[in-house]
Amino acid sequence: MGECKPRWATQATPGRKTRGPEVAAVAKAIGYELMEWQKQVLDIGLELLDDGTPAFREVIVTCPRQVGKTVLTLSWELHRCIMWGGAENVAYTAQTGHDAREKLLQDQLPMLESKTAPIREAIERIHRASGSEGVTFSNGSRLFILNSGEDAGHGKVCSLAIIDEAFADFDDRREQSLLPAMITKKDAQIVVISTAGTERSAFLRRKIDLGRAAVANGENEGVAYFEWSADPDADPADPETWKSCIPSLGVTIDERSLRHSQKTMPPAQFARAFLNLWSASDERVLPAALWNAANSPDVAPEGRLVVAVDVNPDRTSASIAVADADGRVELVDQAAGVGWVVARVVGLAKEWDADVFLDSYGPAGSLAAEIEAEGVTVTAYTTREMTAACARLYDGIADQKIKIRRHPALDLASAAARKRQIGDSWTWGRKDSAEDVSPLLAVTIAFDAAQGLSGESDVWALYA
Repeated sequence: MGECKPRWATQATPGRKTRGPEVAAVAKAIGYELMEWQKQVLDIGLELLDDGTPAFREVIVTCPRQVGKTVLTLSWELHRCIMWGGAENVAYTAQTGHDAREKLLQDQLPMLESKTAPIREAIERIHRASGSEGVTFSNGSRLFILNSGEDAGHGKVCSLAIIDEAFADFDDRREQSLLPAMITKKDAQIVVISTAGTERSAFLRRKIDLGRAAVANGENEGVAYFEWSADPDADPADPETWKSCIPSLGVTIDERSLRHSQKTMPPAQFARAFLNLWSASDERVLPAALWNAANSPDVAPEGRLVVAVDVNPDRTSASIAVADADGRVELVDQAAGVGWVVARVVGLAKEWDADVFLDSYGPAGSLAAEIEAEGVTVTAYTTREMTAACARLYDGIADQKIKIRRHPALDLASAAARKRQIGDSWTWGRKDSAEDVSPLLAVTIAFDAAQGLSGESDVWALYA
């Protein structure tokens, strides 16, 4: 029990020194005896080159839930802060800044505050105040959390960074915020750790492909990769399947509890959580195959254009799309906040001599007057026109009459979008969807409005 082998794993390099046992000693100091799978990751992930720097600048780990990720990452963080030999900056990130704060405050810090933990003597101060959560050490090292935005690491330097729950990332923004902060550190490491994802988990999929290739090629520098997962063809209800992929079975997870979960959870959720198998959403309004067929990285609207804008309900992000009469659509902007939107929309409209379209009853409706004040024509869709536009986009995708420039924010929105019924019709539900669907709404409005350039959209009847 608790001894299963990974399906994919970087192999140890004979003769190399490793700092893995030091991390095991740190874990023991906070009251945990590491399991064999954790030791394997650390012993290989912390192998050293002849100059004393880590052989692997990046370590990727994917494993089932509840197998001991928190103990592994915390021990790694503490080792870097206390035993690396100087003042080190260590960054921990989760899927959102809120999740990172909760993980630190509720899971990690209680492990450090035991009066009997020898590691406590190395801690100078634990910070709990909002915005400064973290730990400072008597040797000058710091453990802190970062938000998940692209500029989260701006102005910081760190030598170890943890990207936890990487399945939640549809793009590279967390990694891109961290890499510049690590570029001057020759001995830096970045650790990506997660359970399997869904079709939305573009970042993790890329990392898994990278890691598997490194293992297949026998690479022993640069990227180390470890994956504990079941054979996709194995019986998910068979305890032998569980034993093959859950490295903590019999330690932190018992068969009786697992059997209950297997019987009560939806099959796809059980497979992802405990067998570490990827799942696809069976609730998509826009089927993945149709969506992918409509998308291409080479799409470029041209000729006479329309501009559409949409804002999410919290007004924390906005999206701008453009389209032409031939069904080519592009999301040209998607960014945080709304303060930038009016100037950008006006600039695009004047550059392309284009009219602007938006949902009059949506959050972007409040921007119409400001845009018009700059001499740009704005057409505000009614609820009836929005339902017609959503139906036209759906039909356009199904009938292959639309070509969309590939964009990660659009991929995420299309996977998460749900319908909001309005009588016998529907629109994309801003509050009914699990993610920000403003990119999809902007594209929907742009595509529909552009069809009016050839007289096919209801909204252009306003000009008759």
